[in-house]
Formats: sequence, C-alpha cells, structure tokens
Amino acid sequence: MLINPWDRGADDEWRAWLSARDFGVLAANGPDGAAPVLVPTQFLYVGSAGAGGGDEVLLHLARPNPVWAAIEANPRVTLAVTDDYAFVPGPWRAPADTPPEDGVPTTYYASVHLVCTAEPVDDPAAKAALLDRQTARMQPDVPHRPIVPGEPPFGRMLSAIRGLRLRIEEVRPKFKYDDKKTTDFQTAVAEQLRLRDRPADPGARTQLLRRRDVRLAGPEGCPVEH
Repeated sequence: MLINPWDRGADDEWRAWLSARDFGVLAANGPDGAAPVLVPTQFLYVGSAGAGGGDEVLLHLARPNPVWAAIEANPRVTLAVTDDYAFVPGPWRAPADTPPEDGVPTTYYASVHLVCTAEPVDDPAAKAALLDRQTARMQPDVPHRPIVPGEPPFGRMLSAIRGLRLRIEEVRPKFKYDDKKTTDFQTAVAEQLRLRDRPADPGARTQLLRRRDVRLAGPEGCPVEH
C-alpha cells in the first residue's frame, strides 16, 4: 500500500480508529508459492498503553479453513482493515481556474495494515477465554455465560475451531483525505459529501473533517499545509 507523507496516520490516530472497528481481511502467504490466502474475518484489537510492543489481535476461524496451512508455512501475516471510503468526482476537485469536467477524481479511505506474527491457539481453555473476550466485545448487551470446555451449550463446539493470536510487529496506517490540498478545499468537499449523502459518505466526511481540524489546530492556530 502506497502511503504518501501527507496521508500517514499518527500513532494515536490509527489506534483510536482501529479500536472502533472489528472486521478486516487476513492475508497469509500460500505454501510452496501458492496464491495468498485471504480470509474476511471478525477480530478483536487489543491495544497496549504505550507506543511500544504489546498490541495484538485475537480472532478464531473454522478448523478446515485453508489459512492454517499457509500460517504453518509462514506465520508472518497481514490484517488489513479498510473503512470510511467514498468516491470523490472530478468536478469536486477541479481548481478554480479549471473546467469542472477536467477535475481529477479520487477515492477517500482509511486503511490500517497490521503486519503480525500469527500464533494458533488450540488449548481448549485458552480458546474459550479468547471467545469470551470476542463475545463480550461483539454483543455487550446480551447475557452470556462463560464458555467451559466440554460443557453445553458452546464448550463442546470448541474442537471445530482454532483460535489465533496476532502479535503486531509493524503498522502501516493510511488516511487518504486530500491533506495535500488546502483546508478550505477539504471543507468544500465535506459539504459535497453531506449533500450527496450516500451510505458511506458520512464516515468519509467525518474523517475528512477530523483531519482538516488537526491541520487547523497547528502552531498558533494556523493551518498546516503540505
């Protein structure tokens, strides 16, 4: 993924963004030169207090999933999480002295790629604890009894899945919202997104305005232009 300097997310930025999301695509290299295995999956991001090590992702997958063979061949994997995207038509981006039809379109999006070392979790008690943590995140308002290996209703199903712990080694965060242009330009595009109001537009608009406001809050309140 290309990340231009003006699109790179700050450490606290990607952490906050990722903490509010729980679905991505896990990519593992196939064994013996096979094509990479891509698995859409729910996940739980567990962040550490500091910027150093300790961040990890927890998830589980069906035992027959082909990703396990890929992980055994090479435990270095990537989890890609992408959201808050919107297509931006060319006329919205045309300079003032340029005909609208000559404007260059683009797509706004946020994407965080986590490069990790994958560690399968097969111990029944450890799998149960992992599932309990995911369930608490995904359905906090639903009564849930702890999963006990071997006991109903879910303990007897543990053999059908494997847990997976991803230890994060590198983060590649991208927030592509035209930060190379002026803050006035970003404000104008945000208004266009508000007026168009397609299903994905509010999320993109929120990120666009958040990035704009960070720039406006530069030294002495002056916009930080790139």
